[in-house]
Amino acid sequence: MKLVPAALLFVSLVLFVVSTADYLPPAASPPSLCDTKCETRCSNAGMKDRCLKYCGICCNLCKCVPSGTYGNKSECPCYRDMKNSKGKSKCP
Repeated sequence: MKLVPAALLFVSLVLFVVSTADYLPPAASPPSLCDTKCETRCSNAGMKDRCLKYCGICCNLCKCVPSGTYGNKSECPCYRDMKNSKGKSKCP
């Protein structure tokens, strides 16, 4: 008769572990190509957080970021040609 409560306890424990498995924190993902290139591109920016935001948007759409911290936009025409609502360059 003692085997039934032990089996019930074991089954309950297994169900608890399986139900909480979804709540484990995800593994850290490696930095993306855009993160790395935008970090370089915005390294000298006065407003680094804003530069990183817009560089990330442009990189995700264009799949490229010009080399260096300024200029060289001819390396990536999509990045160069993106404009904001005021007609100025959107990408840093």
